[in-house]
This record gives sequence, C-alpha cells and structure tokens, in this order.
Amino acid sequence: MIRPGTAAVEQHWDPARYQRNAGFVAVLGEPLLALLAPQPHERILDLGCGDGTLTALIAARASVIGVDASAAQVAAARARGLTAEVVDGARLAFAAEFDAVFSNAALHWMRDPDAVIAGVWRALRPGGRFVAECGGAGNVEAVRRALTATLARHGVDGEAAHPWYFPAPEEYRARLERQGFVMISMALFPRPTPLPGSLADWLDTFAESFLATVPPQTRSRVKQEVEDMLRDRLADAAGVWTVDYVRLRFSALKPAKTAP
Repeated sequence: MIRPGTAAVEQHWDPARYQRNAGFVAVLGEPLLALLAPQPHERILDLGCGDGTLTALIAARASVIGVDASAAQVAAARARGLTAEVVDGARLAFAAEFDAVFSNAALHWMRDPDAVIAGVWRALRPGGRFVAECGGAGNVEAVRRALTATLARHGVDGEAAHPWYFPAPEEYRARLERQGFVMISMALFPRPTPLPGSLADWLDTFAESFLATVPPQTRSRVKQEVEDMLRDRLADAAGVWTVDYVRLRFSALKPAKTAP
C-alpha cells in the first residue's frame, strides 16, 4: 500500500471502459475546437489524444497527429484510421513541426508541467499556438477529499496517491510566459459534470492510483464509502451523480521570429 512519501501508481487506460464511463470528456471538449480553429493547410499535434474522438474532428479540417502515453488508447485511435503514436507528454521530441498543439483533459495527468511546456514550445513553429483545456485549481475537490478521508480510515495516506496536477491560472500562466509564450486567453471556470453512471464507475476510470492503495477485496468497500460521503452533495433525487469539475482553458502563442 502507498505510505507517506511514496509516488502514486501509474494510471492505466481501458478504451472501452473510458468510452463507457467518460465519453462526456470528448463531448464537453468540443468547444475547445472552436478556440483551436484548425485550418486545412495546418499541421496539428493532439497531445494526450486518448482514443482519438477529438483527433478525428480535427482530422476532418487539418492534418493531425495524436500522441498519448497509453498504448491501448493509441491503438484505439489508430483503429479510427488516425495517425497516432505512443509518446510521453513530458518527452516530446518534435522540432518546429506544428502550427498548433491541442490538448483536452490530458495536461493534468502530466506531473512535470515545465517539461511538457518546453516540449510543446519545441514542437511548434514560430507563430504557432498552444490551445488546451485541463483540470484547474479546485477540480474534483469534493471527490479528492472524500477519497483521502476514506483511505485515512483504512490506514492509508491518500494524499500520496494523488495523481493529478490542477494548476491555478496565475501559476500556469507564469510557466507559459517563462518559456516565452504570449498569452492570448486564459480562464478558470466551474463545469459541474453529470456522469452517465455511478460515482463508483468514475472512480474505477479515474482514481486508479487511490484504489490501488488498498487490497483488491477492499476496493468495493472504499468506493461505497466514498459514495456514501458524497451522495447528499453530488447526487440528486433521481440518483444522477454530478462531479465538481473545474476547468482551465487557455490559448497561447509562440511568437514569430523577428527580423535580425
């Protein structure tokens, strides 16, 4: 089990489970495509492409390559006929190849933001843009607190299992600007998100690092305890769960080179 000072376990992605329990991620990410505004002549990198749902929408308008750390998700994207590669977001090796880098609901899984931003900078051509949305400060805070409290009752340090990076706008803006990006827009906003199933299903999909801290035979009990803690706050009378999502959405520009 995870004890104080140890790292969270790696998250694994099952494309079928993801589509079943989290298909809303791509649907709610579609407005980000309007901010990206892909053009036919452009070459775009989809960073954290998942199963390629949004990548396919970009591919209908521009040339796109998807990258994701999950081999299973990349295989699902390729099954759609998309170009996709298994790549660690903190180790992008592209050099001035793209007019834009796009990312939806992926940056908060990348725990070395400066390495990610530096890789995006290298991947962009001068004048290229970085358009993304991720979990921001306060994202799924009620769920995180309930998980931590529940695991504490089981003798586990849930804080050590926290797998996410949810930055405040001023923090992420500073990171981008240190790299040299010029901000076009940035907004932090609440987006309460109804789930297609139970909160336990959501935990299976997104909270693997927390659940891995207890023996397999205890995980159902932990999920039930978390649901019991949050039912009055996050579930309505019909039993529909709505999770307290908060999103950070931004667009930033890599300046064009100036004449010598």
